[in-house]
Amino acid sequence: MPTGPADTFPRLLADIGGTNARFALQTPQGIAPLATLACADFPTLQDAVRHALQQVGTPAVRHAAIAIANPVQGDAVRMTNHHWAFSIAALRTAMGWSTLLVLNDFTALALALPDLPPAHLRQIGGGAPLAGGAIGLLGAGTGLGVSGLVSGPDGVLLPLSGEGGHVSFAPFDDGEIALWRFAQARFGHVSAERLLSGPGLQSIHAWLCTEDGHAAEPISPAEITARALQGSDARCAQTVSLFCALLGTVAANLALTLGATGGLFIGGGIVPRLGALFERSGFRARFENKGRFSDYLARIPVFVIHHPDPAFLGVAKALQQHLRQPHAP
Repeated sequence: MPTGPADTFPRLLADIGGTNARFALQTPQGIAPLATLACADFPTLQDAVRHALQQVGTPAVRHAAIAIANPVQGDAVRMTNHHWAFSIAALRTAMGWSTLLVLNDFTALALALPDLPPAHLRQIGGGAPLAGGAIGLLGAGTGLGVSGLVSGPDGVLLPLSGEGGHVSFAPFDDGEIALWRFAQARFGHVSAERLLSGPGLQSIHAWLCTEDGHAAEPISPAEITARALQGSDARCAQTVSLFCALLGTVAANLALTLGATGGLFIGGGIVPRLGALFERSGFRARFENKGRFSDYLARIPVFVIHHPDPAFLGVAKALQQHLRQPHAP
């Protein structure tokens, strides 16, 4: 019996961030991680793809799907937080693929939410999610990704594709107004991503140094979080504490905007690594601090995603849905 594209394997899956490019192969048996590559080590995405496939003898892939930390509008893709730029059609032709699906990375992650095992989720306050309610999603890494799921016809959950990480940062108190002024002098427009990301941790740390009358110490985001977790550096601990509170404000804004009674999920590279430190932080108190709508937010559960590669689940689902359509090659 002949098979159609929806039955053809292996498939290449990719999750491309501003720092790392992660690749996996999907077979009928499941999804197997292939390689995690530093984006800075490769001049183009095509070079990174070829290198990843060479790790397993360059298998004959016909269908591929890429989740990328960037808006995807039309054929031309230019990354916001990295220099890679490419044509979807040209990359598909160069690789000899029949199908190349490219979508925003947090749109892919949103698609994965219904399939995440409870063991890979850690609830931070709130009650039970309401069936059929909208679901919010955000996560900080090299940038700040934002998405969600809303109910469509017949209760099908539809993912959102937006760039909510670039909304304007809203200070909560006088201290955060001073932080906003510090960032505004550097960047002009102060988006949420300018402070809720790896570079954002550095900006918060630099501002705290300035407030204390010290020169800003050149320090990586990973070192800031490591010192905070170790309890070895008070300023790094203060940086992470403020980061968590700021995230509470942005998460609450998203939950109110979507009416996310189905829950608010947090992914990305930073928060899951904080573990119990995040649970003890001021995130939840800030999340619920919304005046007349504090009680509304108090009922909304927040879940931190601890799955090792959740975007692969979503991008695989998107590719399968695409291949099932009559027009798919």
